Amino acid sequence: MPFLPCRCVWILALVLPLVGVTACSSRDNPDEIRRQTAEATETMRRDTKAVVEGVKEGMRSDKTADNAVDINTASRDDLLSLPGVTRREADRIVAERPFKNANELVARHIIPESEYEKIRDRIMVGR
Repeated sequence: MPFLPCRCVWILALVLPLVGVTACSSRDNPDEIRRQTAEATETMRRDTKAVVEGVKEGMRSDKTADNAVDINTASRDDLLSLPGVTRREADRIVAERPFKNANELVARHIIPESEYEKIRDRIMVGR
């Protein structure tokens, strides 16, 4: 649970303004308090959703970079582990090395564009 302290901080950061709004507006009528509370809750929900999506994307991009297959050095088996890559295509990738960039797989007609789109985030070209 390495995210527990961070999660607690976020919850406190989101709840404290709500408490402050409620406490500071005790002189207002109950309808106004409910409106302000609903508004603050909606803002927190929207902001929390944005933070969660950002964290998810960051984790995805880190994983992709760590697990990316270098098409200039990968073994045939590593290439075959990519979705949709056939034995023939893996052999052609090995035979056509080196590549300057991953898009050369399409430019050299080794794999079709539709297949490249499926693996583009899982491959890289090392230097």
